[in-house]
Amino acid sequence: MAKSVASPHFNSPFEIISPVRLTAPVLFNSPHSGRIYPEHFVAASRLDALELRRSEDCYVDQLFSTAVDLGAPLMHALFPRAYVDVNREPYELDPNMFSDPLPRAANTRSLRVAGGLGTIPRVVSASVEIYPNRIPLAEAYERINNLYKPYHAQLQRLLGDIRETFGAVLIVDCHSMPSSTRDRRSVRSDFVLGDRFSMTCAPEIVDTAERTLTQCGYSVACNRPFAGGYITQKYGVPRSGFHALQIEINRALYLNERTLEKTVGFDKLFLNISKVCAAIIDSATSEFSATQCPAE
Repeated sequence: MAKSVASPHFNSPFEIISPVRLTAPVLFNSPHSGRIYPEHFVAASRLDALELRRSEDCYVDQLFSTAVDLGAPLMHALFPRAYVDVNREPYELDPNMFSDPLPRAANTRSLRVAGGLGTIPRVVSASVEIYPNRIPLAEAYERINNLYKPYHAQLQRLLGDIRETFGAVLIVDCHSMPSSTRDRRSVRSDFVLGDRFSMTCAPEIVDTAERTLTQCGYSVACNRPFAGGYITQKYGVPRSGFHALQIEINRALYLNERTLEKTVGFDKLFLNISKVCAAIIDSATSEFSATQCPAE
């Protein structure tokens, strides 16, 4: 069953695909795979539709869709990351983007804002500017109030419900990354696992994910260069029964990075991610059961 929330520019800003029966203490989340680009946004941009998609985690929601058959829900955004980024603080804003002064509560000094990738991004991948001119602050508020806040409100409800059912919950935040660094001087690993340097997830779950990926023949890095974004940091509080693990997939494994079309590698990757999802679910189920049942 799919659920959604309305917005002025989106009939369904996000989708939740639920299993027939919830049997796993895990929520898979794809916040950057949205591919519905509002006409007014494209018209106001200096980029064409393909260029705007450079920051999109293309088809990541599809790659992890098998989790639903394994008893875990999948939540994914339908709005694009270039429009509003829910993997940021709610008001992580660049003052140089807007025609109005920002509120005092805005975080204008983060490294993400400096790189142009705040809550309302200024650039797409490779630092290409999105807008020819400053935009009204009201535009940012509309996106934050109608998309960002409902997304996180639903995410919190889902995590709370799963934790209440199982005693603990794991959110797997699913992403993709360019195959090479911005300066193209080095090639990235096939996968990067992020748990904020062992702060947001039980180590046994991370170890299981890394071991399964390695057995599938992939190279795996942990926390470098991606240790986990705002979602991982915010929702990963193991002492309270909330665990979070970020997974970054090298786009070259399944995607033509120039045309953004799937390659022949997609099907193989899909099958292997199915194995990883199953292993993560088994590990989390075992880990959380053990913590809920103290030894006699």
